[in-house]
Amino acid sequence: KHAFFYIFFLVLRKKAQNIMNKKYTIEENHLLLTLSQGQKGTFDTFFKKYYPVLCAYARRIVEKDDAEEIVQEIMIWVWENRSFLNIETSFSQYLFKMTYNRCLNLIAKKEAIARAETNFYTIHQQLPNDLHPWLIEELSQKIDEAIAALPESYREAFVMHRFKGMSYKEIAE
Repeated sequence: KHAFFYIFFLVLRKKAQNIMNKKYTIEENHLLLTLSQGQKGTFDTFFKKYYPVLCAYARRIVEKDDAEEIVQEIMIWVWENRSFLNIETSFSQYLFKMTYNRCLNLIAKKEAIARAETNFYTIHQQLPNDLHPWLIEELSQKIDEAIAALPESYREAFVMHRFKGMSYKEIAE
């Protein structure tokens, strides 16, 4: 007997939640409709309603500046594509999912950049070890020739700065 009432209570609660969700969906649908029609003031309403919550959500995933930039890009994208939007879930779910995906894309992009920089650094750290002594000698000879080709005053200043470690101020005195 108690199990029946408990199940009945759960079913009623679920129906009530669905009704409340539909009310919210009606509000979202109205906003989406007016947004797609480009009605005056709709973007402001859209921005004021979703910008703070989306920023707070994105901030949990990425840094504050990145979160704000991502949400601003989403706001602009929605406005520019307002007449082509085909949202099958609720509008807010769509925006949160878009925010989440863009945050993940940013993280992946930053990780790829970090890997590329690490690879670049590793390759360039190994480079001097891989050079043959004759390449180093040839490079040194070309540097000496280039320095010798400089006008006398330039050459003296260059040698003092580069090889003697003097500052430009010291050289000028």
